[in-house]
Amino acid sequence: AVLLKDAIQPNLVQTLENNPAFVHGGPFANIAHGCNSVVATTTALKLADYVVTEAGFGADLGAEKFFDIKCRKAGLKPAAAVIVATVRAMKMNGGVKKEDLGKENIEAVKKGCLNLGRHIENVHQFGVPVVVAINHFTTDTEAEIRALKDFVASMGADAILCKHWAQGSAGIEDLAHRVVKLAESGASQFSPLYPDEMPLFEKVNTIVKRIYRGDEAIADKSIRDQLHAWEQAGYGNLPVCMAKTQYSFSTDPNLRGAPTGHTVPVREVRLSAGAGFVVIICGEIMTMPGLPKAPSSEKIFLNEQGQIEGLF
Repeated sequence: AVLLKDAIQPNLVQTLENNPAFVHGGPFANIAHGCNSVVATTTALKLADYVVTEAGFGADLGAEKFFDIKCRKAGLKPAAAVIVATVRAMKMNGGVKKEDLGKENIEAVKKGCLNLGRHIENVHQFGVPVVVAINHFTTDTEAEIRALKDFVASMGADAILCKHWAQGSAGIEDLAHRVVKLAESGASQFSPLYPDEMPLFEKVNTIVKRIYRGDEAIADKSIRDQLHAWEQAGYGNLPVCMAKTQYSFSTDPNLRGAPTGHTVPVREVRLSAGAGFVVIICGEIMTMPGLPKAPSSEKIFLNEQGQIEGLF
């Protein structure tokens, strides 16, 4: 409550090059909706020609939730999507160990690109055009970058090398022009993946089959009964928010690439009636990661002058 005293309004900050940005909300996309608040985005849309929302982790999590939850609730119609990828991530999805990611391995890049291809397909399912931003590392070789670009081209999209980490906005100018071109093209035909009136467990299965490419979601009768009870209580029209590992399309963090045919076990369901969605907890995922035994909140309070103490 102390923190919310000053956090209830969008926090206006600026980038190193003085571009305005709102920081408001932004929970992890593996356990929550993974993007900033509706208030921040709708405010930004009134103040700028182009507004970018970061939706966390892979497109199977952040983008799916941004589209199916936030855009649905706020009436937003995104004009384009940027999928951020790295050569290192392609190699990791191609089976390379973390300590070996700095070595050239073109075959592993090609193999790992199947994961990126799945993300491109998933965003296209929402009717939104895609551009891929290759977040450059100094260990990336020309051949590896070419392999990634060639794969993305085969998917009907462009991949643009981005060096903003070193050059600031100058290193990402090509991407910016491409995003503007996509946004202005009118190509976006956005629509959420499922309708409001679909039963809750059917919504879960729709995401499992179409986004994760699994066979089905499995859940005990008690969980299905709980979802049915919420439907009877008038919450059946809410979207679902999947809590799942960010390391795989499946619930197994070690299953890399673009797996198919897996099942997604639903361990628990939680109603977030105020936020406006139903949380579906899948597999072994911690919904409160990294919290110490004695969290800082125990030392934070408002003094008699109404000022915050104990924050640092």
